Amino acid sequence: MQLCALSVILPWNSRLTQPSQPGGVKTIEGVLFNAMVKAGAVSPDNADDPTKASCFTLFVNFARAARTDAGVHAAGNLVSLKMITAIPGIPDMVARINEELPPEIRAWGFVRVQNSFNARFRKYTYFFPSYMLIPPKPGCDLHEAIKKYSGRAVPHPFWDEDEPTSSTAADDTDRKRQWRISPEQLLLLRESAKKFEGTHNFHNFTVGRDYADKSSQRHMKKIEISDPAVYGDTEWLSVMLHGQSFVLHQRKMMAALVLTCRTGTPAKIMDELYSSRKVHLPKMPSLGLLLENPLFDSYNQRTSAGVNQKLQPSDTEYRHPVDFEMHRGSMEEFKQRHIYDNLRQTEDRDGIFDAWIRNVDSYGGDDLLYLNPEGVIPDVCVIKKGEKRSKPFQEVVKPKGEDADAPSPAGDEDED
Repeated sequence: MQLCALSVILPWNSRLTQPSQPGGVKTIEGVLFNAMVKAGAVSPDNADDPTKASCFTLFVNFARAARTDAGVHAAGNLVSLKMITAIPGIPDMVARINEELPPEIRAWGFVRVQNSFNARFRKYTYFFPSYMLIPPKPGCDLHEAIKKYSGRAVPHPFWDEDEPTSSTAADDTDRKRQWRISPEQLLLLRESAKKFEGTHNFHNFTVGRDYADKSSQRHMKKIEISDPAVYGDTEWLSVMLHGQSFVLHQRKMMAALVLTCRTGTPAKIMDELYSSRKVHLPKMPSLGLLLENPLFDSYNQRTSAGVNQKLQPSDTEYRHPVDFEMHRGSMEEFKQRHIYDNLRQTEDRDGIFDAWIRNVDSYGGDDLLYLNPEGVIPDVCVIKKGEKRSKPFQEVVKPKGEDADAPSPAGDEDED
C-alpha cells in the first residue's frame, strides 16, 4: 500500500464530507481520485465509476486520515490507497498528479506505509477577529437575559451607555473592526484556553454522545493563542489546538472560549462544561477552522523500532516516516495564498463572524445562561432527555458566504 500526503483547501463552496454526495456534488476526494486516474496513479480498471464508494474502498482502499466538516480548510491531510508509483516516461508522479489538480488542491508526496496505521493526534488552528470578544451590545436580547438572571452585565467602554441602541449595525461593524484587544483581555483568553488542556469529558462539545460514552474522554496536549495581528482594518487572533483524534467540534470549543471571555464568565465554567450536565454550545463559523495536519508520531516510532531495525532506507521494505515537516515551506506558501488571504477577504466582504455574533446576541432564552459572572451552570439551561425546550437556541444554518448550497454533515468535524 502507498500513502499519498496531500495539502488541500476547501474553497468556500466546496464539500469535504463523504467520498461522494448525491446529485453529482463534487468532493475533494472525487477531484483527487479523478486526477490520480488521469495521471496513471490509479488503473482505469479500478475507476470506471469514481462516484461509487466501492471504487474508493474495495479496489484501491482509498481512505483519509482526518475528516473535516463542510467549509473547513486543510493545510495538510493524508489519504491512503493502493497506487501506481512508477510509470515509464513519468519521472515525477507527484508533479504529474498536480497537473490534473486545481491550484486549491496540491499533492506534496507519497511514502510507503504498513497496512495498518492511523493518526492519533492532530493539529488545528482557529482564526477569528478579536472584536468577537467585545461584550454584547446593551439592550440586545443576550445582554438583557444575562442581566436579568445575574442582576448585572459586563460594562465595556466600546458601547456608549448613554445611547446604547442608537447606532446602526453597519456603524457597529465598522467600529468593531477598529477595536484592539488589551493585554489584560489577551491574558484572560489564554488562561481560559488552558482549561482545555489535559484529559476531560468533552460530551458537551460533541454531537450525539453523552457523558457516559467512553469515547467522550479526549486528551488535549496543548492550546496556544498567538499574539494579535492586524490585516487591513481588522485585528485577528489564532488558536492552535493539538489533541487526540477529535470526536468533538473544535468550533464548539472556540465558541465556549469566546463567549465566556466576552461575557465576563469565570474560566471555572470550563470545569462545569466537563460535568454530566448537558448544555447547548453554539458552533463558531467554519470559515475560521484549519486542519494543520494529522500527526503520526506513534506510527513513526513503531516502524523505527520494528520493521526498520534491520533495514536500510534504500531497501524496498523500509518504511519512511510520515512527516509533514519536509513540505513545511510549500505548505506555508500554500496557506498564505489559498487560505489566509481568502479567509480575510471573505470576512471583509461578508462579515461572517459579525453575523454569527449578532445571532448569538439576538437570543434571549435560557440555553446560554451559563454565561454569567458566577461561572456556574443554572438548572434552567440544562438540557434533559425528552424535555422540550420552550425557546431553544437556533444556529444560523447557512450564513452568507459559508457554503450556502453544501449538504451539512450530521457528525463532527473529525472522527476516529
